[in-house]
Amino acid sequence: MSIIDWIIIALFLSLLVGLGFRFSRKNRNLEDYFLGGRSMPTWMVALAATGTSISAGTFVGSPELGFNTNLTYLMLCIGAIFGGLLVAWLFLPKLYKAGTITIYGYIGDRFGETSKRWTSVMFLLGQLFTSGSRLFIAAIAVSVILYGSIQFQFLMYSIIILGVISTIYTMAGGIKGLIYIDTIQILLVIGTGLVALGMVYASLTPDFSFSDIWHSLTHGRVKVGGEWTAGSKLQVVDPSLRFDVPYNLIGALIGATVFKVVQFSTDHEFVQRQLTCKSVKTAGVSLVYSQIMSLPIVLIFLSIGLLLWVKYNAIDPSGLCGFSSDARDLFPQYIKNSIPVGLRGLMIVGVLAAALSSFNSAINSMASSFTADLYLPIKRDRGHEITTAEAQMASSKKMAALMGAVLTAFAIVTAVMQQASGLNLVDFATGVMCFSYAGMGGVFVCALFTKRGNTRSVVAALVIGLLVVLAMQPYVLGPLSEALLGHKISIAWTWWTPIGSIISFLICYAGKGPKSVNN
Repeated sequence: MSIIDWIIIALFLSLLVGLGFRFSRKNRNLEDYFLGGRSMPTWMVALAATGTSISAGTFVGSPELGFNTNLTYLMLCIGAIFGGLLVAWLFLPKLYKAGTITIYGYIGDRFGETSKRWTSVMFLLGQLFTSGSRLFIAAIAVSVILYGSIQFQFLMYSIIILGVISTIYTMAGGIKGLIYIDTIQILLVIGTGLVALGMVYASLTPDFSFSDIWHSLTHGRVKVGGEWTAGSKLQVVDPSLRFDVPYNLIGALIGATVFKVVQFSTDHEFVQRQLTCKSVKTAGVSLVYSQIMSLPIVLIFLSIGLLLWVKYNAIDPSGLCGFSSDARDLFPQYIKNSIPVGLRGLMIVGVLAAALSSFNSAINSMASSFTADLYLPIKRDRGHEITTAEAQMASSKKMAALMGAVLTAFAIVTAVMQQASGLNLVDFATGVMCFSYAGMGGVFVCALFTKRGNTRSVVAALVIGLLVVLAMQPYVLGPLSEALLGHKISIAWTWWTPIGSIISFLICYAGKGPKSVNN
């Protein structure tokens, strides 16, 4: 890279760190640090929530998905909008009015302190997988740009670089600083995506007209089960009634909707954004708007993958051959090799913005859960209660640093997991969320809409939800079904959370309601 590119990147990173430390002076207590004093404007929360939803999985993974498949992934964005509407209507009012630092405090009010701690631990465990995978995906782009390769050792270096940078400014600024930073970052992601899309399209003209590109895509090839086959790359709706396909109509409108309902109501990384709003109404509006905005952004990055497929298929067959088996670094390689000086630095800033916007929110949400649900209560129970706002703030910043370090280390683990799974980046990043979502989904529905359940049934529901999702993994369900039934059964990740949540709800509901929340 040129010195101009490095200057642009350095200015961007300096801005993030500067904003983080500027907002550090405005945090007076835990509610300021983790909830922004519940005073953030709706439009800013919506943009920040969009950044959390988009992540590096969209910036790096969606071009891979567009290159390999088609546009059916967009149907999941429709499911996300429906999920957001349901959560804004049914879930957010109760969670917002609970008035707790984290949503797991509501579980404590409902089922007792032990249940709150177990649910918080499940969230933290899930975040290790989820945000670790996002950081690993972002590191793919950084590794290509810095080292020209995605060999494991270079991925590891890139993960550490991103983790350290994000932890520093997240620890300093708290949630208010992150929302301002995430607003800037998502605008950068959108801008760089549009510029990249325009440049790929320009590289195809004047040799290819729009009608030529359209014909190439409608008579293209898609990757199914690891094999390339003829198919339209502009297909949006897959009406097939199959449960082993993630992006068909029923998977998107039922499976993905339930998945998003659980995500937006049980994952504190997402709910925390809404709890910073001035009222429950504005919280719901920001959630729905964030998902509506995500749809065109995802389309931009899927389209980059589509046009790169046309480019390599028609103009550079050697490039097509190089990415036909592994397209994970498709877009990062294009940025490194085809974007001119200066603009390339801006593109790299877009990559970093996508990566850091999701990772920093994970650090803050994990720190808030660990501090408010585990660390401070345990200190209190042992007779060492931390009472002053200054001491609580100091503890919170230490926990943010700890969560950043743990997440960075676990991102290296997810790099190994993704390679072994055989899943594309987008499916892997979303599929790993289901391990914690299944149990928490059942517990929260039971807590919010029934009067049943107790500590034992909550713990059982959380554990069994995780085990149910584990049983549906291809490397477990496939061999097991073949041994018992004589043929392999496969269930797409979009159904893991709905199935697991239903089973977890029944288990949680089986417990009688507690006589007192303190028992």
